[in-house]
Amino acid sequence: MDVDHALQKIHWLGHDAFRVDGSKTIYFDPYEIKGGPPADVIFISHEHFDHCSPPDVAKIQKPQTVVVTDAASAKKLKGNVRVVAPGDRLEIDGVLIDVLPAYNVNKKFHPKAAGMLAFVVTLDGVSYYHVG
Repeated sequence: MDVDHALQKIHWLGHDAFRVDGSKTIYFDPYEIKGGPPADVIFISHEHFDHCSPPDVAKIQKPQTVVVTDAASAKKLKGNVRVVAPGDRLEIDGVLIDVLPAYNVNKKFHPKAAGMLAFVVTLDGVSYYHVG
């Protein structure tokens, strides 16, 4: 797939929220969204309200949706929630996922010790990096 075609599959939803359309529909940090196509996989980078929003997750969640997140966020969410940590690698129904650390070096509210997440997600042969 060429770059232009891959870019057409990425939809910015505001703030830090994105949707990628492909053979699976994936979302990153849905927040203040109006809805959208049902998600196959939802990635939540950390527990802050503007990244882990249970009401927004519910707008796109179906019974089979898998939510991939950290332990703190998992406590706020329902359904098929998979807890991961930096360094984990997994596959969900053909979606390849590498979990990386996400933190700020110049802000106190995103410290490295918090275990916040970034994701490299490979879908349909294209890798997408969401920094959380």
